[in-house]
This record gives sequence, C-alpha cells and structure tokens, in this order.
Amino acid sequence: MNWYVVYTKPKWEKKVAEKLNEIGIECYCPLITQVKQWSDRKKKVEVPLFNSYVFVQLSDKDRNSVFQVAGTIRYLFWLGKAAIVRNEEIATIKKSLSDTKILDISVEPYKKGDKIKLETGVFNSQDAIVQEVTNTHYILVLESLGCVLKIKYKKDVL
Repeated sequence: MNWYVVYTKPKWEKKVAEKLNEIGIECYCPLITQVKQWSDRKKKVEVPLFNSYVFVQLSDKDRNSVFQVAGTIRYLFWLGKAAIVRNEEIATIKKSLSDTKILDISVEPYKKGDKIKLETGVFNSQDAIVQEVTNTHYILVLESLGCVLKIKYKKDVL
C-alpha cells in the first residue's frame, strides 16, 4: 500500500484525518505545537505542519474512498499521477516531530536568494539560486549551465 497526499479544505486537516480514521483509512496529519497570541492571552495550540494536506495509506483501487469524508478536495498530483510519498519520508517526518531536541518547525516556501538542488526533471542534481518568487512562478538561476529556469506552479498546491 502506498502513501498518498490528500488536499483538504483550509483548516480542515485535523477533522479530515479524524473522519478518515473513523472509516478505517490509515492516515497521518503531522501536527506541531505553536503558541498563539490573542489580545487577552497566549495559548499553545496544535496546528498541521503542512497546510491543507493529509497523508493517507491505502491501495490504489481504494483511492476514491477518501471522498466519503467531507473536507477532502482532491489528491496531490505529480507528473500527471497521484503523488506517492515513500514510507521513509513519512518515517522521517514522524521521527523529526518526536525529537525532543527540536524546538520549532515550520514549512516555508522558497524565497529570493535561497540556494537549492533540483531533485527531478531534466535539471536533476543541478544547483540553483532562487532569483524571483511570484504568485505563479519561481525564476531559478542555474549557474553551472549558464541559464535561467522559470517554473510555473499553482499557488494552492505548494
């Protein structure tokens, strides 16, 4: 059985994970504790590590069963197929979140000046520098190849 990524309505991650567990679908919604400030108090709250994402483990033939739960929108796709997350990646997330030495975790999008290594596609293993980030694309400089790469994306997917 594979791990898939289900895209949920905003702020519905914990509800969707709970309902999926109730109907017998193994799922994982990584949570982190943050201190939230209100005008009159501070409070520790558990929030999802990945906004609008829940990981589900099921066989390919059972993939449509997640849509029985209110709040699920669609699967995350990669190269035209439902994205599959490796067991090692799920284990790494779980291990990282259980590590007591880590004080704070957050997932941030790339920003101008970040140095990254491309991991897929034609430019696999190439180092790049993020030159620009907009609502629709990244512009990356590939110095070793002497070129600029423009990557378009959907804002709600990243």
